[in-house]
Amino acid sequence: MASAPSKLYADDVSLVVVLLDTNPFFWSSSSLSFSQFLSHVFAFFNAILTLNQLNQVLVIATGYNSCDYIFDSSSDLTRSFENGRMPVMSSSLLQKLEEFLIKDEQLSKEEPEGRIKSTLLSGSLSMALCYIQRVFRSGALHPHPRILCLQGSPDGPEQYVAIMNAIFSAQRSMVPIDSCYLGAQNSAFLQQASYITGGVHHKPQNLDGLFQYLMTIFAADLHSRRFLHLPKPVGVDFRASCFCHKNTIDMGYICSVCLSIFCKYHKKCSTCGSVFGQAQSEAASASDKKRKTPET
Repeated sequence: MASAPSKLYADDVSLVVVLLDTNPFFWSSSSLSFSQFLSHVFAFFNAILTLNQLNQVLVIATGYNSCDYIFDSSSDLTRSFENGRMPVMSSSLLQKLEEFLIKDEQLSKEEPEGRIKSTLLSGSLSMALCYIQRVFRSGALHPHPRILCLQGSPDGPEQYVAIMNAIFSAQRSMVPIDSCYLGAQNSAFLQQASYITGGVHHKPQNLDGLFQYLMTIFAADLHSRRFLHLPKPVGVDFRASCFCHKNTIDMGYICSVCLSIFCKYHKKCSTCGSVFGQAQSEAASASDKKRKTPET
């Protein structure tokens, strides 16, 4: 289904949907503390809202087991600038963030051990795209939307299908996905998301200067990016995850009907039920029967 027709403001008006990684398993081992991370991010939010009075910022917290909206600048009618700060935004965001962290921590206690300590990126991407589609269909003028993923947790191979569906949905709606990865190893999912949707992917080398990276790379609106030399995709990891064991693989088997990926050979596709090699075996048996048929 094609996306709804949109009516845009000026070229320099942006809707930035930020996916905030709140995974405690990552921040407990990161060189950058979570409080320092929030100070950089809050300053970035203030800068985006200061660049244009029509700019909007939506923040989605991405936890270990859940995700939720925690701030929407368009609905915060009481925001005001005092001494260059936005205390109303900070207080309301921190309050909702704290409530979300408590709820997510309670859910994590019910999780079995052995699971990869990844965030629910697929859920937050889906929520971001749902919000953007709702803005598209609102009927009023709206800014240029884009998604910014601030993530440090490792990829969760079990989310591969859902994340790829969200990426292709964003590509169809012409919504770029920017990604700033803070972890030790790079993220294949975020690399593919930015490459496919035309966004920018970057992995900062020095996390102490995170605010500078955010401002110089991710603050510019989509129109201004045409005149800037932003980081280009280099060495994108296009590896996929198998549907059977959820492992990242270099080579595998693909179902020709539903394009499901498997790391080992299966006689039957577990997704669509197609029997592998059935057409070739039927053709071979038909040719054998034809040869054995006596001439009349």
